[in-house]
Amino acid sequence: MSTITHDLPTYSFPARWATPLAWLAIAYVVVPLLGSDYLFEAILLPFLALSLAGLGLNILTGYAGQVSLGSAAFMAVGAFAAFNFNLRADGLPLIVSMVLAGFAAAGIGLVFGLPSLRLKGFYLAVSTLAAQFFVQWALTKFSWFSNESASGVIDAPQLSVYGLVFAGPVGRYYFALTVVAVLTLLAYRLVNSQTGRNFIAVRDNETAARIIGVPVLKTKLLAFAISSFIIGIAGVLWAFAYLRTVEPAGFNLDRSFQVLFIVIIGGLASIRGAFFWSGADRRVSVGPVTAWLLPARRYLQFGRAGYEPAHRARRAHHPLSDSRTGWPRRPLGSSPKTNRRRHRAVLIETEPSRLSNANSLHQINPDRRLAPVDTRSMSKNDDPCQIQDRGSCSRPRLFGGHAYGPC
Repeated sequence: MSTITHDLPTYSFPARWATPLAWLAIAYVVVPLLGSDYLFEAILLPFLALSLAGLGLNILTGYAGQVSLGSAAFMAVGAFAAFNFNLRADGLPLIVSMVLAGFAAAGIGLVFGLPSLRLKGFYLAVSTLAAQFFVQWALTKFSWFSNESASGVIDAPQLSVYGLVFAGPVGRYYFALTVVAVLTLLAYRLVNSQTGRNFIAVRDNETAARIIGVPVLKTKLLAFAISSFIIGIAGVLWAFAYLRTVEPAGFNLDRSFQVLFIVIIGGLASIRGAFFWSGADRRVSVGPVTAWLLPARRYLQFGRAGYEPAHRARRAHHPLSDSRTGWPRRPLGSSPKTNRRRHRAVLIETEPSRLSNANSLHQINPDRRLAPVDTRSMSKNDDPCQIQDRGSCSRPRLFGGHAYGPC
């Protein structure tokens, strides 16, 4: 009886998801068990909100190459829109209010993204900076946005999703973490799709992108809309989960530059950079989060030109280091073994006190060949070069039982 075998497809778990899932497991299980109220209120909640804002701006600036200085304005639009949707539409779920607030921020982003069709660089940055002043002026001038509040400061609504109330620091942390995780996953899928490749094509060369069929104008506006949507949701988290109030002063120009610095320091076109470096500004007490989430900081030290790997900083102070690269200079030779011997010879000549080997004498000419000579039967006064009749060698170097010198 014959056996029929079928080649069934096997599915393996992608290794690239192991690290994000491990971080999520720590964030959902370990941190709530060990964290204090101060950790959630002063560090983790602003960290999550600003990380999401940096992620949204990175899609626009890092992937699409469009500069924006009005991130805080879009955050304010999202926060005030979510408050008004929740206040004036009875029975509207909070999640729906947040999504509608994101679309409102995307609409404002489209309006202020129209200059990108004609402007670039510094001029585009100035035009987006106008959004910051205009939105802050409108929210202060028209009291309808703040429900006719005399002070302009209003309390944020309770975080409740289909009967599940997220109360207290831990509950608000879970709410913000879930929103950030979902939007980060969507952003990752976006930048690895055809739309993300269109963003990169427009960023690198608009003319080449237009030639290969990428709709440049549509891609730019889409980048502004998606970025503003994510930043608007970040504004909701900033106001509802962290500040617990909605006010124009919480979305000033400093906040825009703070989000921009997160993107620059974390790295353009880097999703993980928005999370590792969102603690760049210690004024909101999120600096320790970077030190906590980035154990590799112990491998960094402040060098001559800023933060650089510790091993490279040590090379930079090496007596033989190249002033341009920081790497040790090593004479060229016929083989790596010869290079190591010649480099050691130059090191002996430069700093003989750094070597403890008493048999390592002083000098070598790197332009001449290294000739091994058996010295086990030699007296200490014999010159190995004269024994081999290869020339004169005044100060040979002894390694093991052989002498190496220019012969």
